[in-house]
Amino acid sequence: MSKTISGIILALLLVALPGIAAQLKIAHVDSKIVFDGYKETKTAQKEYDSQVSKWEQEAAQMQKDLTEMKERLDKQSLMLSAEKKKELEAKFLQKQTEYQQFVQKIYGREGDLFKKNEEFSGPIIKKIKKVIQEVAKQEGYDLVLDRASGSVVYWKPDNDLTQKVLDVLNQ
Repeated sequence: MSKTISGIILALLLVALPGIAAQLKIAHVDSKIVFDGYKETKTAQKEYDSQVSKWEQEAAQMQKDLTEMKERLDKQSLMLSAEKKKELEAKFLQKQTEYQQFVQKIYGREGDLFKKNEEFSGPIIKKIKKVIQEVAKQEGYDLVLDRASGSVVYWKPDNDLTQKVLDVLNQ
């Protein structure tokens, strides 16, 4: 079961069982607002945007070169020998393949764009989660729910019934 579903079920149980809920100290946080408002996010976003801009410029230049190459080929095709025309067409196809490979490498499903985003946002997300947990412990919360993802961000280890449930089941 995913954390999101577990969190929702837990929240429903807490609402349904007021006696238990009264004993627990519960908080919530919106991790998207925290992420967007964090100063380091803005710095990382600028660096990420700069890298994306470089890739976009490189892709645009490759696309421009392809367009110019195709126009030259079309204009000169009647004046070229069959051998020279074939050679230029092969060069065009090679450049087109290089462009497509570049686009796939950068913007593909597991491309450099995705990896760069993870590189910039990953440490920030980890730091935010760590701080949420620290604040929850300092403030004495038993459970912290994330409004942005609908998941549980922090739970007090003392409230874990996993082993007790297993013990009862296995008796």
